[in-house]
Amino acid sequence: MITAYCVREGALTGVPVAPDGTLPPDTIWIDVLRPSETEDDLVESALGIAIPTRDEMIEIEPSSRLRLEKGAIYLTGSLVCNSEDERPTLSAVTFILARHRLVTLRYDEPKPFRLVTAELGRACPADMTGERLLMELLDTIVDRAADIIERLAAQIEALSERIFDREARTDQNQRYRALLARIAQLGDLASKVRESLVSMARIFTFLAAEGELKAMSKDQKTALKSLQRDATSLTDHVSYLGDKITFLLDATLGLVSIEQNNIIKIFAVLSVVLMPPTLIASIYGMNFEHMPELALTWGYPAALIAMLIAAIVPYWIFKWRRWL
Repeated sequence: MITAYCVREGALTGVPVAPDGTLPPDTIWIDVLRPSETEDDLVESALGIAIPTRDEMIEIEPSSRLRLEKGAIYLTGSLVCNSEDERPTLSAVTFILARHRLVTLRYDEPKPFRLVTAELGRACPADMTGERLLMELLDTIVDRAADIIERLAAQIEALSERIFDREARTDQNQRYRALLARIAQLGDLASKVRESLVSMARIFTFLAAEGELKAMSKDQKTALKSLQRDATSLTDHVSYLGDKITFLLDATLGLVSIEQNNIIKIFAVLSVVLMPPTLIASIYGMNFEHMPELALTWGYPAALIAMLIAAIVPYWIFKWRRWL
């Protein structure tokens, strides 16, 4: 699906373009979502550029993701999608600047795109260009990452309180399963956000180092440097959150080990407490012919009393030494 965005009546207006149609002459942004071969050909012929395939977009080497080719700048980054769901995903998005027009190629629907189109759909400068649109998108992507990190930090803090809550009354097995599942979910989100920020930081560094965006104003170049600092700061912060998640995982596994040790300790104590009575019962259950106690009237109650005392004494010693 191709949507051509034009500035009309002071707002950014999206115009759907059919695969066999033509782009409006005042188009400044061409948003290509899950393109077909026909749609790829339409954009390529209109701008004289090559549209990368999906396999090319997910390649990890910088030379494939960041390059200058025939006067067009190709920038590919990874964006977090569905961050509020249980299974967030990373989606590759390619930004192409050619002839002061911006082309975005994507196979998912990251939230920053909806935010930018909604904001500029209310009010958009008449002199908007592809370069300025790119900066708007990059700035919104970083802001969105910051929002995700803030929410992630709050969720980690709430999880920490759950882990160290001594008053929890739920079944411990179910509780630890839920905690481990939640830790895994937050860890997955943190790693995806960090990967997204690293890819965006590479884009900022490429733009700043190559100096190819000569059409950018001084304010836009200043904003680019600010985005570089923000991306670096957010990457450090999400790395710290990742370390905290690792700590919570270790703490949870430690609590699980303590619970297992408590169970094993109970069995060990029972074994020690029941061992002397078992020994006494075993001795008087041998049925040898010459065992005088078997003929005594008080032999049976005496054996029971001896077994009871033999069980109480070890238990009292354990309590006295505070092993229970």
